[in-house]
Amino acid sequence: MTDTSPLLFLIGPGFSARRLAALCRSHSYWQVSGTARSEEKARGLEGEGITPVRTDDAKAISSAAEGSHWVISTPPGEEGCPGFELAGAHALKAASITYLSTTGVYGDLNGGWAFEWSPVNPGTARGKRRVLAERQWASVRPDTRFVRLPGIYGPGRCQLDRVRKGKAEQIVKPGQVFSRIHVDDLAAGLYELVQRPGLRGVFNLCDEEAAPPETVMDYAAKLLGLPAPAHVSLDEADVSEMAKSFYAECKRVSNARLKAATGWRPDYPTYREGLSAILEAEKRA
Repeated sequence: MTDTSPLLFLIGPGFSARRLAALCRSHSYWQVSGTARSEEKARGLEGEGITPVRTDDAKAISSAAEGSHWVISTPPGEEGCPGFELAGAHALKAASITYLSTTGVYGDLNGGWAFEWSPVNPGTARGKRRVLAERQWASVRPDTRFVRLPGIYGPGRCQLDRVRKGKAEQIVKPGQVFSRIHVDDLAAGLYELVQRPGLRGVFNLCDEEAAPPETVMDYAAKLLGLPAPAHVSLDEADVSEMAKSFYAECKRVSNARLKAATGWRPDYPTYREGLSAILEAEKRA
């Protein structure tokens, strides 16, 4: 009997993609594979129920590509997406292709709204590399879905952890806001897209409330009953130039298209629900 289970192929399985894999595997009919650059990484994937596909095995890449739904999350370099170099030649074999990009491609909107039809205008090298990667995938599969993501947080990777580690300072820039997404909401949104291969184009995947970073950090400290990091101006902050560059762009991101197309709704519409849920889960563990 032929196995007709849907196939998920993760190119560059990281924090977000592995959360999607866990969600797919909770629906037992999915089969999930993912690229691994070393034997150690391959063993790690196997431990999570993901079939490893070594990046140095061309036959294995070709086989995993066939008829599967691809989700690509490899960070781009100067030449674009490493996943494109790895598997782009097999793109026509895919059931669908979803590339995880960034809302950084919109550049600075001075606090205005970024919609899927907003023009790309990246102001950083990181954003420009993402635009190049998007164009690479569009060149071989015009029906590629581009999921543009803001800051991602989740268990072990959020403001709660930073407060606990004794983060001393928090940059405050008047009027600055960022959009965010809880990793579980991200995975759920991707899952809805993967199940609808006929959808194409750009989708923003974010929560419902862009907020100043200091407000989020202060809320995390309040939840923990710990002192909040001292507020400092951008000029006073003891952080790297790369960290400061994030403050060069200010925007609010709309998730309306994804909601209309799939029915997806975030379980954590703001940082308040997201951080509170992470803390409650920690208490139950």
